Amino acid sequence: MRILVLHSRYLSGPASGENRVVDDEVRLLEEAGHDVVLWAPSVDADGIANKMRAGLGVVWSQTAVRHVERLAREHRPDVVHIHNLFPTLSPAVLRAIDGAALVVTLHNYRFGCLPGTLYRDGHVCTDCVGRLPWPGVVHRCFKDSRAASSVMAASLSLHRGIDSFGRVDLFLAVSEFLKERHVEMGIDADRILVKRNFTWPSLSREGPGEFFLYAGRLAPEKGLDTILEAWTRVDAPLLIVGEGPEDERLRVAAPTGVEFRTTVPGAEIAALTRRARAMLVPSRWYETASRTVIEAYAAGVPVLASRVGGIPEVVSDAETGFLLDPDTPTAWASAATSLLDDHLSIELGSQAQARWRAEFTPDQALSAIMTTYEKAVAGSGATGAA
Repeated sequence: MRILVLHSRYLSGPASGENRVVDDEVRLLEEAGHDVVLWAPSVDADGIANKMRAGLGVVWSQTAVRHVERLAREHRPDVVHIHNLFPTLSPAVLRAIDGAALVVTLHNYRFGCLPGTLYRDGHVCTDCVGRLPWPGVVHRCFKDSRAASSVMAASLSLHRGIDSFGRVDLFLAVSEFLKERHVEMGIDADRILVKRNFTWPSLSREGPGEFFLYAGRLAPEKGLDTILEAWTRVDAPLLIVGEGPEDERLRVAAPTGVEFRTTVPGAEIAALTRRARAMLVPSRWYETASRTVIEAYAAGVPVLASRVGGIPEVVSDAETGFLLDPDTPTAWASAATSLLDDHLSIELGSQAQARWRAEFTPDQALSAIMTTYEKAVAGSGATGAA
């Protein structure tokens, strides 16, 4: 099958879960013998700022449209698979596809929320769900800028109005929770399939693990302040790997036994994961489908995670880890302390790895992708409202 993959790449590179999903899926398809062309442009931070100031390119990128049209003519794809549209592509590229099935993966809530998180001012926010996203302009939700928020809102509003999203044959949501939110945003449920992320096989952890691990962005919605308060009650080392706006504040607030490292290469994260007693995912926002969870599972490492968003779909409480309230430090401290029992850590890790083998392997992902593509090709030309 000939496949054209489009993705506006995030500046965070391999630290971005979406970037890794795109690269992994392209590799998976290529290794299966499919003819894949990937176009994943990116701009630096100044370039993004310039685009947001100029506005037009985010609303309707003529440059991206012309490039996609050329790629489609040259490659003649059976399927065009789009991931992130902003800021370099714009929804205008949806209108540049002709003669191929069009598939869009939903990684976040961007079609109904300017920052894509359903999170604002320290709490979950659904003010824009099911309506045009102008409340997000009032609250300056995108990059804390009213001008940038206005550009994003204009882009989403225009393309809803001219039904650009109606040209998509199938949307792929990475969790049931994410699908349900997009149905609330106005996409017909019949046009959304759930296709979960996968991860590659990993060497297995040996023993119960040495330390607890957090790997991700250091931002308010990630809930790390809960973890640091919990760790005043936990007699075990904690390693926090990542960067973000909360870096300095979290370092100052950290109790004894907590170590910070900046973002490290993927291979090093995998090595650290294999040494972890548990992976921590303390998010307050509606996580859609944390890759961190399944990467831990592949290594036989249990997960302590918030009971929010799509996380309960992949973390089985008291089986592959524990589900906890993101704002209750005592619960996190109790769960972490329970995993200091070597037998329990090994048992939950074994069940986590069994869950990976049952649901999140490359073979299963390839089968799901190809089933989706075949359905999209068979139904190409379907219409609907987004």
